[in-house]
Amino acid sequence: MADYKVQTTNLSAEGNNLSAEMKTFYEKQLIDAAEPALVHDQFGTHYPIPKNGGKTIEFRKIDSLPKALTALTEGVTPQGNKLNVSKVIAEVGQYGDFVPISDMLDLTAIDPMMVETTKRLAAQASRTLDTITREVLAAGTNKVFAPKKDGTEVQLREDVTADCELTPRLIRMVAAKLKRQNTPKIGDSYVAIIHPDIACDLQGNEEWIEAHKYANPENIYFGEIGKMAGVRFVETTEAKVIGPQEIFPGMCRMKLRTALDSTGSTVIAVEEEITNAMAQELEARVAAGEKIMIYVGGKEASVKSATAGEAGSASITVEAAVKSVEKGAVVCGTGAGKDGSAIYMTIVLGADAYGVTSIAGGGLEHIVKGLGSGGTSDPLNQRATCGWKATKTAERLVEQYMVRVEHASPTFSHEAVSN
Repeated sequence: MADYKVQTTNLSAEGNNLSAEMKTFYEKQLIDAAEPALVHDQFGTHYPIPKNGGKTIEFRKIDSLPKALTALTEGVTPQGNKLNVSKVIAEVGQYGDFVPISDMLDLTAIDPMMVETTKRLAAQASRTLDTITREVLAAGTNKVFAPKKDGTEVQLREDVTADCELTPRLIRMVAAKLKRQNTPKIGDSYVAIIHPDIACDLQGNEEWIEAHKYANPENIYFGEIGKMAGVRFVETTEAKVIGPQEIFPGMCRMKLRTALDSTGSTVIAVEEEITNAMAQELEARVAAGEKIMIYVGGKEASVKSATAGEAGSASITVEAAVKSVEKGAVVCGTGAGKDGSAIYMTIVLGADAYGVTSIAGGGLEHIVKGLGSGGTSDPLNQRATCGWKATKTAERLVEQYMVRVEHASPTFSHEAVSN
C-alpha cells in the first residue's frame, strides 16, 4: 500500500516537480532492469557517452606489435617501437518511447502503475539497445557457413538447409580460426551468443558442460548456460534469426497443394487460405513496383498476383512457369534458406572485438511527467507519462576477433521467423 501512495503523490498536479529522490528511484529501477539484458553489450569495450560532445563518439583501435626478432647489442639502446592507434568514429543515435497513464487508471489500478510501466519500458529499452549492438555485430565481415550433414560446403545464405547445424566440430573450427588470428580470449575462453533453439540442439551433446557444473560456477556471465570446445555459450532470445520474408502479412511459409510436372505452371496452388485483403495487399505492392520473390520447392519465382480462396482453393501466380516440384513442397519468401529454413547467427567473440557506449551516466534516461504536465493540452490533469530516452551506438573494432556462424536448426528452422 505504501508503494501505491508514493505513485499517487508523484502523479499529482505538481507537473514536472518530481522529487530528486523519486527521480533517482525510478532511474535506478529502469537501469537496473535494463542493463543485465544487454547481452550483446556484455563483451564489448565500454566507452562513456561524451557530454556536449556532438553526435559522434571516438572508439580507439590499437594494432598488435610485430615480433622483435633483432638481437640486442650489448650496451646499445634499441630504437624502440610505436603503438599504432587508429580512431574509429561512429555517430550516436537517440532512441526512446513513452506510455501515457491516465488519472483514472492510476487511481483504480491494483498495481502501482508507474512502477509497472517502468518495468515494461525497461524491457523495451533493453531489447532496443541490445538489438542495435546485435545488428552491428551481425554485419561483420568474418563469417562461416555450417556445412550440410554430408559435408558439402555452403557458400551462400540461400543454400543453408535444415541439416546445416551448429556442431561441436564446427565450434572447434571457429575457435581454431580465432586462435590462428591471435584473437585474445575473454577471460579463459571465447564466448558465443546463441539462440535458445540452438542451445536446445547443443545441450544433448556429450561434449556439453552445464554452467552449474563449472569448477567455479559463481564466475559466469549473465545468460551463460554452458561451454564446449573452449567456448562459453550465452543464451538470449535476441540472438539474430533471419527467416523467410513475408509473402503476405504474418505469412512467410506455405505448402504447395498440387505437384508441378516437367511442363510446369505459373499458377502455384497452395494449401493455406488467402483472403481478399491479403490478395489485394500483395497486388498493390506489385503495382507499386515492388518485386516480390518466392521459392517454390527451392526454385525462385517472381510473384505477379494472388487469387483469394479458402484453404485448398487459393493460389499465387508467378511470372514464369515453375517445373518439377513435388506436392507438399515449401512455398516461402526469399532471404533465408531456399527450403524455407530460418538462418540462425551465432556470434563467437574474443576480447576487444568491438566497442559500445555505456548506458549509465548519460546513455539511458528515465523520464516521468506528472498529471497536468502537458499544460494547456491537459487542462484537467488527466494524463501523466512515463518514458525512456537513450543515446547509443556500437562499432566493430577488429573484424578478425569475431566470427559470425550462419547455420540452421534441424529442430526449429522450419518454423522460426526473423527477430
